[in-house]
Amino acid sequence: MTERISYPRLGEEVTRRVLPSGLPVYVVRKPGFSRKYALFAVHYGGMDVSYEHEGRSFTMPAGIAHYLEHKTFDTADGNAMQTLAQNGAEPNAFTSNSITAYYFDCTDRFIENLRELLSFVTVPYFTGASVEKEQGIIAREIRMIEDSPDWIVYRNMMRLLYPDSSVSIPVAGSEESIRTITAETLYACHRAFYRPDNMCLVVVGDVEESEVFAAAEEIVVPQAKSKLRRRYEIGAPAQKFQRVSCTGEVSRPQFLLGVRVSGETCETRISLRESLIGSIAAELLMGQTSPLYHRLYDAGLIDESFECGYEEILPGTAYVYAGGESSDPEAVRRAVEEEAYRMGTESVDGAYFRRIHRAMFGIMLKDLNSFEDIALDLVDGCFYGYDALQIPEAFDAITLQDVQAFIHDHICQAPSVLSVMEPKEETIYEDHD
Repeated sequence: MTERISYPRLGEEVTRRVLPSGLPVYVVRKPGFSRKYALFAVHYGGMDVSYEHEGRSFTMPAGIAHYLEHKTFDTADGNAMQTLAQNGAEPNAFTSNSITAYYFDCTDRFIENLRELLSFVTVPYFTGASVEKEQGIIAREIRMIEDSPDWIVYRNMMRLLYPDSSVSIPVAGSEESIRTITAETLYACHRAFYRPDNMCLVVVGDVEESEVFAAAEEIVVPQAKSKLRRRYEIGAPAQKFQRVSCTGEVSRPQFLLGVRVSGETCETRISLRESLIGSIAAELLMGQTSPLYHRLYDAGLIDESFECGYEEILPGTAYVYAGGESSDPEAVRRAVEEEAYRMGTESVDGAYFRRIHRAMFGIMLKDLNSFEDIALDLVDGCFYGYDALQIPEAFDAITLQDVQAFIHDHICQAPSVLSVMEPKEETIYEDHD
């Protein structure tokens, strides 16, 4: 059954069809555009290391989803990335905590390139020799990541927010963990997760919908049904403020402040409205136009590197963060907590809220001009059960009281964690009352 969904306030129309294989396919037509874009995503990422499939329990090495992404480009005839490039396409892939995605854009030979994409992702080809050879390549990538101050500060923050949890596992794994990955473990993960009903295809551009559906239906064939259950050890949140400090090659201390926002982790759906409320709350509290930002900036406590936001990892599992460079991260933390308490318990200027609301709405509308952002939004909505393009309607329903309640219930009530990189001695973990 083909479903056409119109979004008049966005000027978009999406055609959706679930194929006999169970694969959801979305086509967003862009008449007059020469560029065409395809994203083929798997609901499988770095934190999916523990799961049950066909009655068996599996615990896989950290980094295996990312490793599988690298090796999926291998085919019996060579390498799919080279084939796509020879056809005039620009292919690539990425792995996040929860998604692995393969994509390309091109102007010509689109259906030919789409068929190649669908084929190499769904038909794995691994050999022991090629898997072993990849270890050196990925090990170098891991070393480059681990030398980055941004990455180290982020990793340490996540370890405090989600200790002993797959949520805080590095997507690429470690040099030790990837040494245990074999062709057999890659095949096992591909069988469990690279299934049509656990995947999503999005095409954006001036394309013929019937050709897209026909190619996908021909190449992505139905599979026997099997049971898959993911196991995430989220763990209980900390009961008091925690800090981790480490050394690094930075000119000024670099920090990330995080507050864990937890709900019912058994949920399978994400609420677009709740995600937007979290993002607006972070911007209202400490965004670049906020009174707090200007006070900290004028005092020399932050600079242009300061950023903040809201990130959702799983349904009911998210965090609010802020970070950058600062001569006194502790002073920034105290100021953020004091402002959060004030905003969560006192009145907030309505005109200021409306400015933030309009500005964030405009930014999100601008992002939808990007083929890549449209595709990723539709994939997230597909995997987590919400309509990703209902942004205008979701924004309309958000009030200042909603945002204040979020700040009060989640930011004021939860202890923060602070990750700092500075020129001091070895890493020190501290608990504070």
